[in-house]
Amino acid sequence: MKVLITGGAGFIGSHIVDKFLENNHEVVVLDNLTTGNLDNIKRNNDNIEFINKSIRDNDLNFEDIDVVIHHAAQINVRTSVENPVLDGDINILGLINILEKIKKYGVKKIIFASSGGAVYGEPEYMPVDENHVGAPMSPYGVSKFCGEEYIKLYNRLYGIDYTILRYSNVFGERQDPLGEAGVISIFIDKMVKNEKATIFGDGGQTRDFVYVGDVAEANLKALDWKNEIVNIGTGIETSVNELYSVIANELNYNDKPIYDKPREGEVYRISLEINKAKKLGWKPIVDLKEGIKRTVEWTKNK
Repeated sequence: MKVLITGGAGFIGSHIVDKFLENNHEVVVLDNLTTGNLDNIKRNNDNIEFINKSIRDNDLNFEDIDVVIHHAAQINVRTSVENPVLDGDINILGLINILEKIKKYGVKKIIFASSGGAVYGEPEYMPVDENHVGAPMSPYGVSKFCGEEYIKLYNRLYGIDYTILRYSNVFGERQDPLGEAGVISIFIDKMVKNEKATIFGDGGQTRDFVYVGDVAEANLKALDWKNEIVNIGTGIETSVNELYSVIANELNYNDKPIYDKPREGEVYRISLEINKAKKLGWKPIVDLKEGIKRTVEWTKNK
């Protein structure tokens, strides 16, 4: 099968590239390298076609593509609050442009990276299942939720199949502590450099951390999931204070964090219920401690 991965030179996208190549699929990467990095895919230079273009470009050609895996996005909640026009331009209009090209070239399916951490808002119950009402608290969350609705609309109007994956907080090797949202990569980077790390809020806020390799596997399995919305997480709540301690222990780091005011647009507690994913044949394999160990090792050696 020939797949096109938007944002394929990015953190999550590059792991998906690896996974699909390992499973003998043809891979095309579309990335304008705004946040993506060619180093993430250089091991695959001979096995992929790379297109240096934006998802907003009008001249995109999806001829002979079977499936589009759409990860190119503005992913920073804080940036979306500060510049909602930019967020909407990339995450909504960019997606519509991709859908128009899918329609034009007869692509069979889109797999869409959505956000379980952003589309649900403050949970009414936990863990949050796919039936929970969508109540985003940031422009980023709204843009992802809107994107889901556009994808379902194109399915109804034009018969384009889809799988929408609502990720929890993805972490792992290749996550950029400077350019992307990702508290684990930020903490590791600070501690490796023996610098002080900052916790925004009281540290009691929780997240559901899922390892990037497991997320890549979910995208592979999603080839067989037809018109489904699926949470991809662990169902486990971990507070930021707990997370800090786990990383500090792994690195033998003894400094206390700096506490600062909470950030706008971010939920206080979240974890995702993943029974649907399990019934469809996916479950997380790498737990938080093992994933942190792998990420620390990669950070030290990069």
